[in-house]
Amino acid sequence: MRFGLIGHPIEHSLSPALFKAGYDGRYPYELIQTADFEEAYAHFLADYDGINVTAPFKELAIRKADILSEECKAIGATNLLIKTPEGIKAYNSDYLGLLICLAESSDEAKSVLPTWPQWEGFFSPRQMARHRALIVGLGGAGKAAKAAAEASGHEVVLMNRTQYSDEIKPLSQFIEEFRKADVIIYNLPVRIDGLDEITDELLTECGPKTIIEANYRNPSFDSGLIQRMKDANPESRYIGGKTWLLMQAVTGYEIFTGETPDLGKMSACL
Repeated sequence: MRFGLIGHPIEHSLSPALFKAGYDGRYPYELIQTADFEEAYAHFLADYDGINVTAPFKELAIRKADILSEECKAIGATNLLIKTPEGIKAYNSDYLGLLICLAESSDEAKSVLPTWPQWEGFFSPRQMARHRALIVGLGGAGKAAKAAAEASGHEVVLMNRTQYSDEIKPLSQFIEEFRKADVIIYNLPVRIDGLDEITDELLTECGPKTIIEANYRNPSFDSGLIQRMKDANPESRYIGGKTWLLMQAVTGYEIFTGETPDLGKMSACL
């Protein structure tokens, strides 16, 4: 079996290292480096059993699938394509990984994952009530975030740089919506001005927040802001992009191979 990753740019991706660690190097996992989606997809058809898909190809890739998983039907984007006897099937492990990040407790995480034993003790039980979730950025990861937050029972508020419907709020309202949200899932690749307007007074007034960020290379929530959040409300927590990456990788890799990857070794290489 042979697997890979398409997207652009991907030269700094951690996925090959995670895959190698998860399976002790038993299966090849390669970067298919081209900015042309059709060229990348042709490489998949010719040489690979399954591929992960990252930006900006997630919405293009779903159009190629013969079979859509239930989460892909809801999201309209995929980050995993695999060859099956029935055709190309699309999954979305961004969604599966975020469900784990949003899990109420280790018992809920247990119900989400394909297998359980290696996860024992990885999560600290933590009750997360059904609250208001602000989704900032509605690309492929943002669409997965919306679906996962809705599946977890949260009231969802959408925000994006481009307002292409009345239900999507502009970035200029970030502070207003940050104040009201309990969970903020931040999917933009860049830092917005609104983050600089988060004062200590605001953090004290608005209570604890759970921040989940997709970008692991250049996170917008810096260590200073995260520490100020925790100082104001010790129950606040930050789940960074590497954790989300790990959660989606361990679920996605099991879809690829049918074998549970080694979570401990994958975690150690981040």
